[in-house]
Amino acid sequence: MTKINFGGTEEEVVTRGEFPLEKAKDVLKDETLAVIGYGVQGPGQALNLRDNGFNVIVGQRKPGASWDKAVEDGWREGENLFEIEQACERASTIMYLLSDAGQKDKWPTIKKYLKPGKALYFSHGFSIVYKEQTGVIPPDDIDVILAAPKGSGLSVRRNFLEGSGINSSYAVFQDFTGKANDRAKAIGIAIGSGFLFPTTFEKEVWSDLTGERGVLMGAIAGLMEAQYNLLRKHGHSPSEAFNETVEEATQSLYPLIGENGMDWMYANCSTTAQRGALDWKGKFKKAVEPVFEDLYESVKNGTETKITLEANSDPDYREKLSEELREIRESEMWQAGKEIRDLRPENSK
Repeated sequence: MTKINFGGTEEEVVTRGEFPLEKAKDVLKDETLAVIGYGVQGPGQALNLRDNGFNVIVGQRKPGASWDKAVEDGWREGENLFEIEQACERASTIMYLLSDAGQKDKWPTIKKYLKPGKALYFSHGFSIVYKEQTGVIPPDDIDVILAAPKGSGLSVRRNFLEGSGINSSYAVFQDFTGKANDRAKAIGIAIGSGFLFPTTFEKEVWSDLTGERGVLMGAIAGLMEAQYNLLRKHGHSPSEAFNETVEEATQSLYPLIGENGMDWMYANCSTTAQRGALDWKGKFKKAVEPVFEDLYESVKNGTETKITLEANSDPDYREKLSEELREIRESEMWQAGKEIRDLRPENSK
C-alpha cells in the first residue's frame, strides 16, 4: 500500500501501480462475477468489468426496464444475462447491487445461493450495518466484501470511458477464505477505480449517508434554493439569479476546486470575491455545524435507514418520487436552468 500524508494524518491507499489490472485478473481468474441489479451502480460496474476482460454476468428480474436496458447494452440472455436466481447459481462472487430496499426484499432468495467459499460483494454498507432492519445476515462460511465508488453509477462508467476512474473505498466484513482482502481490492480495480482507500462497512455507510444528505446533494440543493429565492425576492431576474447561484458554480468555480483545491479557486477569483468568501465562510460553517451533528446522529442511530426502507417499500414509492422530482424540475429556478443550459455554446449549435 502507498502511504500518503493528508495534512498531518498518514493514510494508506491502494494505487493502480501497486495493484494493476493484471494482478486483479490473476486474483479473479477462476471467478464468475454476477452483478445482481442493473439500476444505478449495476450498469457501470458490469460494463467496466466486461470491457476489462473479467468473467462477468448480469442477474436481473425479467421483464422490466432494467432488463431491457441490459439487452440494449449488449448483454445476451442465456449467455451473460440471466434472471436473478440463475445468475446467483452460476456465481462465485455475488455482487449485490440492488437498491437498499431491494436488497432487503430479495435477501431470502440470495442467501440460498451463498455456498461455502463464495463471496458476497456490496458497494454500500447499508444492508450489513443495519441488519436489524434489513435482515441481511450472511452465513459464516463466505467472504463479505465491499468496494464503494465515490460517485454515481453514471460517473463510474463515464470516467472509465474517459480513461480516468472514480476513487473507491474498500472493506472486508468477513474473511472466510483468507482471500477476502485481495478479492475486494481486485474488484475495486476491475470496476475502474482511480485508487482505493480502506474503510469499514460502518464508516462507509455513515459517511455516505451523511454526504448524500449533506454537501453532495441535500445541503447544496437547499443552499442554492435559498440564495436563488433571496435574489428573486429582491428583484433580480431568473437569469441573473440562476447564473449567480448555479451556473457560475458548476461551470466555473467548482471545476477549479476539483482541479487544484479550494485555495486555488480562491486565488483565481477577484480580490473582492476572495475577501467576501473568506469573511463569510466561517459564518456559514457555524450556522450549519448543528445541522450536521443532527444529521450524523440520525444516520448512526438508524433513523435515516428506517425512513429510507419504509419509503422505498411503499407500493407507490416511484409515483411519489416522480412527483417530488417533478416539483423540483418545474420550479422557476430549474426551468431557468434548463433555458440557460440550452444557451450554452455546445448546446446552441
